[in-house]
Amino acid sequence: MSRPQEPQQGAGHPAPRPPAVFVISAVLVLEALALLGVAGWFVYNLFTVAPVSMGGAVFTTVLIAAAGIWLLALGHFFFRGYRWTRAGTLVFQLFAVVIAVPTLQGGVILTGLLLLLPAAAVLLLLFTRPVLEHTSKVSGDPKAF
Repeated sequence: MSRPQEPQQGAGHPAPRPPAVFVISAVLVLEALALLGVAGWFVYNLFTVAPVSMGGAVFTTVLIAAAGIWLLALGHFFFRGYRWTRAGTLVFQLFAVVIAVPTLQGGVILTGLLLLLPAAAVLLLLFTRPVLEHTSKVSGDPKAF
């Protein structure tokens, strides 16, 4: 994998990261920790409650844990400025909005807002000029990694 080159500023010092990059990375990591917490709760319930479908419960647990791990990776590499992280971040936040809207319509206001507000903030910040410039770094090769 190629590494993005840091833009030079002044006497060889890298440019500071925009505040929006910190916010987006923090939201991604917090969402990842929330998903991993839910996966842990599912594991606990696998041992304490008899599920209707053991296979379905295990599959759901693995899927939630994998999404949490993926979000941790996205948060890390987004912070470092990799270009490919924008697509994964966008897709996950759109999924969060898709889940948040019916949750709000179902009357579960707090959960719906906890899903919607961070996703909306990330979606707005993701397309700002400083974030796009931070995540558009390229190295010597033409790869997007």
